[in-house]
Amino acid sequence: MKDILAEITRYRESRGWTEYQLAERSGLPQSTISSWYRRKMMPSLPSLEKVCGALGITLSQLLAEDEKTAVLSPREQELLRRWSRLSDAQKQALLDLMDTF
Repeated sequence: MKDILAEITRYRESRGWTEYQLAERSGLPQSTISSWYRRKMMPSLPSLEKVCGALGITLSQLLAEDEKTAVLSPREQELLRRWSRLSDAQKQALLDLMDTF
């Protein structure tokens, strides 16, 4: 089984971010992120989604067992970052709008 915390650390460090910077970008408390490592806890799915949004990756990229995941373009990464900042109502409104196209 993949070590999710190690993978988050790898992505975070590849961007030169501290845990605090990841917390800021993901909207999670820094104490929450620190507690994952101190207690060797698995983050909740909503927390993982926020972390992935901040990192500009998909949940499937984070959880993939191999490196053969789709690479997102910078534009796709920006869409994910913006999506992660929307409220549930805003996300639904955007999906509804997209359905009209």
